[in-house]
Formats: sequence, C-alpha cells, structure tokens
Amino acid sequence: MAQSPIAPPAVVSIIGLGQMGLPMARRLIAAGFTVHGADPAETARTALTDAGGRAFASNADAVAGAEVVITMLPTGKIVREALMGPAGVASTLPKSTLVIDMSSSAPTDTTALAQDLAALGLTLLDAPVSGGVKRAVDGSLAIMVGGPAEALERVRPVLAAMGKSIIATGRVGSGHAMKALNNYCSAAGLVAACEALLIGRTFGLAPETIVDVLNVSTGRNNATDVKMKPFVISETYNSGFSLALMTKDLQIAAGLARHLGLGVPQVQAMADLWDKARAGLKPDADHTEIYRYLADLDANR
Repeated sequence: MAQSPIAPPAVVSIIGLGQMGLPMARRLIAAGFTVHGADPAETARTALTDAGGRAFASNADAVAGAEVVITMLPTGKIVREALMGPAGVASTLPKSTLVIDMSSSAPTDTTALAQDLAALGLTLLDAPVSGGVKRAVDGSLAIMVGGPAEALERVRPVLAAMGKSIIATGRVGSGHAMKALNNYCSAAGLVAACEALLIGRTFGLAPETIVDVLNVSTGRNNATDVKMKPFVISETYNSGFSLALMTKDLQIAAGLARHLGLGVPQVQAMADLWDKARAGLKPDADHTEIYRYLADLDANR
C-alpha cells in the first residue's frame, strides 16, 4: 500500500544551513513544516531559530523525530560522513525516514551511498537544485530527483515548498548526474559570454550593447540573460555561487564522462579551465569571476 504524502506539520531536518540550506529551510517553515536544522556555525543556527525553526549543533539531535532528512552540504564525501561516518545519523533513523541529498554529489558515489542506506532499510533520493540563492529565497528552484517514484510522491509536498519545477530524472544518482551536466552547460555558456565580451570590448563595442544584442539573438543564454550586466559588467561578482563549487560540479561531469568511457573533449577542457581559474583566484571567488581570470590571461600573454 502506498504511503501518504508527507505534509505539514511533519518534521523535516536539514543538515547544512549555508547559503542555500538556510533559505530552503525558511521556505519549509513558511509552508507549515516543523523544521529542525543542524550546522556548526552559530550564526546559521541563530538565523534558523529567528525564522521559526529549531537549530542544533549536533546532527543527531536535529534528526530526532524527523520524517524527512535533507542534506545540503558542500560535497558527497561530507554527505557520506554525516550519514554513515562514526558520528553518522543513518543508523539512528527509523526505516520510514526518507533521506534526500540535495547537495551536488558525484552520481557514482550517490549510487553507492543509496546501497549502504538500503542495507539499513532507508531510501535515498538525490535531489540537487538549480537556481542559486535568489531562487532558493523565493522558492522557485528547479529540483532534479533521482530515485523510486513512490518515494518522490511521498516527499513532493516537501520539495514543492522549495521549488517550482520538480523533475523526476530516473534511478538514484540520475539527479546528481543531471545537475553536473546542467552546470557544465551553464559554465560553458558563461565562458563563451565572457570571451565574447572581452573580444567585443577590445574591438570597441560597448559592453551593454554586446549583451543587449546577444539577448535578442541566437547567442542568448543564462549568462547573458542574468549574469553579465549585474555581476560581470558591474564588476560586483556577487552572484552567490562560488567558483570552487562550479569547478567541483564540472569535475563531476568530466568524471562521469570518463566513467562511461566517453571521449567527449569539451567537458574535460572546461573542467581544466575552471580548475586553473580556481587556483588563480582567491579561495572565495564568485563563479562570475571567471571573467577576471580570462581577462588576466589575455593581459599576461
């Protein structure tokens, strides 16, 4: 018999209250869910408490009584540690608990994690998001979900509180594969737009004119539409998504291609370019600062 959807005021626990996890938690609270959150940063815990949630320094305390446990952490390795490590919470969860990894993780690692959780009687969905901080704040994220269809239907009300588009991608791990591929296309589009801007500026075109023409022509992409004027031309470089995280996702995409035995050249070239940019810029660089790296390459050649 199919289980009922998980609806408010059910307890949802979020492990990781960073730039994305915290606004996602706020959306769940606004939808009527009881939200428990765990984060080592006191400022993040205070922000959740101020929003009406319950905050904990301990993951184990945060997941007590939760019907859904969400991880929103920097890497798949950290997700595994939080769930399966020496202080991992997976062994403490009732078998009815659904675990959702909304981080950006390597799909092969996700598949292995799902098998380990299944041995404990737990179901894992991978449900990474796209849209950045702005869309996390307004609840309009795109959410890619890999895993059993019946589990997705159980948590659909939870996901709907955080996202506008919820897309089933197939078996567990497929959500993370799709997220990496999406960010590959996003990163490649940003590099193309930045190079076009550099070439056009050098020729004498006004930067705003370049973007305006691209946005009414076939060169339009996400970068020309929402990144070039507010973050690159303005030189604010504060989109809210780090260059290091974009680099990580590109390495995941390139690694997936290698795992599948595919000789596609551009994804590896893009991963290598962004890895060099990560090494050449400050550790907390925003991903839109790829423009600065490309401009410096030209200046130093």
